[in-house]
Amino acid sequence: MASGRVHLEQSIALYNPHEHRTLAFLYAGFDPGMDSASHAAHVLWLLGYPDQALKRSQEALIWAQELSHPYSLAHGLGLAAVLHQLRRERHAVQERAEAVVALSREQGFAWESAQGTILQGWILIEQGQKEKGLAKMRQGLAAYRATGAELWQPYFLALLAEGYGKGGQPAEGLSVLSEALARVDKTEERNYEAELYRLKGALMLQLLKVRGSQLKVKRGSEFEVRSSESEAEECFLKAIEIARRQQAKSLELRATVSLALLWQRQGKHHAARDTLSRIYGWFTEGFDTADLQEAKALLLEA
Repeated sequence: MASGRVHLEQSIALYNPHEHRTLAFLYAGFDPGMDSASHAAHVLWLLGYPDQALKRSQEALIWAQELSHPYSLAHGLGLAAVLHQLRRERHAVQERAEAVVALSREQGFAWESAQGTILQGWILIEQGQKEKGLAKMRQGLAAYRATGAELWQPYFLALLAEGYGKGGQPAEGLSVLSEALARVDKTEERNYEAELYRLKGALMLQLLKVRGSQLKVKRGSEFEVRSSESEAEECFLKAIEIARRQQAKSLELRATVSLALLWQRQGKHHAARDTLSRIYGWFTEGFDTADLQEAKALLLEA
């Protein structure tokens, strides 16, 4: 993450809108300044700087709008929608997703249209329209795969798995996560890997409530019966370990919140508070975002 940020910031520093905006037309792609700033926003969020991420995303969209190049604008809107989803800002996600779908359908941009459709499904689920939202997400994911794209699939599958959880279908969510983790191992696209393990732990706990105190977990060629809470805890700890290795502070915070909630239920109040306060204390911005507000509320309860 850190080296990615360095390269993207170098690209932005070298970018001159007046000199380089013709590159989007010359290569029939998208504006390099917009793309660098959009991806820098995602990296900044992962690294734990949600406010700086939002500023970069807004800068990228300004460049895209000034260019009058439809594909650059569609691409920028889609990446902005993802950033708002990471920040868990429903209204902004809805606004950007609707804009990218409308523009992409008008211009015939299949990749961006599919991306926006998936995020529209996420919004529907957040609004309580779970079945409709899941159907929309599956529709978007099928359209996305039809383009032949492999990139971003772990992230989109994570959204679908989370949606299944909110729809009361944790087993289906766990199945989707198995596919997502298999893709991570195949493609090495690991920027969202920590969140996949956090969601796996959360869905295991949800499944525990549905099926009882124990689950059968396959180990190699044998089945071993283990406590679902123990399996979930392992997933949260693995998510934290991956996030720390990647310096992905935002994903570390999410996984730590999930772990702290589990430990609180188990009566490990001191350990929960100590672990969560350390990661929460690292942050210097973004205190109005949902993740940090959730962490603060949990600390006040402890």
